[in-house]
Amino acid sequence: MTIQTPADWPTDWDPHALLQRYDEVRAHTERLAAPLSPEDQTVQSMADVSPTKWHRAHVTWFFETFLLADHEAGFAPFQDQYWFLFNSYYETLGPRFSRPDRGLITRPGVHEVGDYRANVDDRVRDLVSRLDGGTLDKLGATIELGFHHEQQHQELLLMDVKHVLSRNPLRPVYAGAPPPRSEPDELGWVDVEGGLVEVGHRGGGFSFDNELPLHRQWLEPYRLADRLVTNAEWLDFMADGGYRRHELWLSDGWSRVNGEGWDSPLYWSRHDGVWLEHTLHGTWPVDPGAPVCHVSFYEAEAFATWAGKRLPTEGEWEHAVVSTGAGGGGPDLEAFHPRAAGPATGGLRQVHGDCWEWTASAYHPYPGFHPPAGAIGEYNGKFMSNQMVLRGGCALTPPGHARTTYRNFFPHAARWAVSGVRLADGGAPR
Repeated sequence: MTIQTPADWPTDWDPHALLQRYDEVRAHTERLAAPLSPEDQTVQSMADVSPTKWHRAHVTWFFETFLLADHEAGFAPFQDQYWFLFNSYYETLGPRFSRPDRGLITRPGVHEVGDYRANVDDRVRDLVSRLDGGTLDKLGATIELGFHHEQQHQELLLMDVKHVLSRNPLRPVYAGAPPPRSEPDELGWVDVEGGLVEVGHRGGGFSFDNELPLHRQWLEPYRLADRLVTNAEWLDFMADGGYRRHELWLSDGWSRVNGEGWDSPLYWSRHDGVWLEHTLHGTWPVDPGAPVCHVSFYEAEAFATWAGKRLPTEGEWEHAVVSTGAGGGGPDLEAFHPRAAGPATGGLRQVHGDCWEWTASAYHPYPGFHPPAGAIGEYNGKFMSNQMVLRGGCALTPPGHARTTYRNFFPHAARWAVSGVRLADGGAPR
């Protein structure tokens, strides 16, 4: 896998910096899991959700498998069966336990998973502190990939436990009170010139292989909405029969609407005439000014059609953010939920830290992309089919993990991610 070195790290990997970062990332996973009971950490509420306990073990398995197994003297796995239980999808590394059945893994328990994490942490620290400079230079990129892999699972952990808690009739609260209610402001537009532009990672920091290689695309002039679609605007869509009008929907999306009974975003429910939304802060009345979230690509596409607009391509999204300098800011993990856009700036708002934004782009390789050999080549490349690209980041994305070239991807009907909508106009035809 082609991995860039972070701009603020030396090219000759510093073991003290690596271990400090390792401890920070690993400790953050445990902080996220701390509010959850052992029972919370074991439940699998649908096939796409993994138990918190499984996430904690899998990211540990990643370091054990891709770092310790090949470089620790006299390596032996912590527990033979863990290799089978906590492999996610790496065919090269052998058989693995069925993903939809991860909730059946009642043992090892939460505390045993904690012992596993502690054991691997001690061994990683010992290994890194003993490596000579040349070997560390070769392994530094693998270790850093492990950091970003764990950060991906930190976000998934929160996404998944949100779904788990939503199925509990007591609607338990994960954290704190929600942000204050807000009112939507007027939607503005940012004009972008287009032309022959560069798309992809430009170096100077970490990237996944699917962000490479840097290449050129032609873009017609276009414009992007300066903020995300709000709950109030989505309520207007619903009131105008948005979920009942077949002409707004792609055929597969219309099948989902009817087959699964969609009539609102995931986690919305109506009680005594009031729309409520389940969040990690509990269940509250829908906030009109906050971005709509937990909508599928199909819903985003239908809304854009209803509004007389379209979704941006991922090239348009990236070029607009780069050319307007809108990539600053990031998620606030104390919020755990998207917040209102705030005052208009004349530029793009809510680029990072609120909702992943659906694009009109299928998840395909960039021109010239080649997955690396071996198990690590399975990380991204083999999923480049039947998925759509999302850009930006969300309120659950760990600090320092989101970036402008990041290509997230989910199936068209996925709703449990914190996914929202930014409209586009002009350029490509609607």
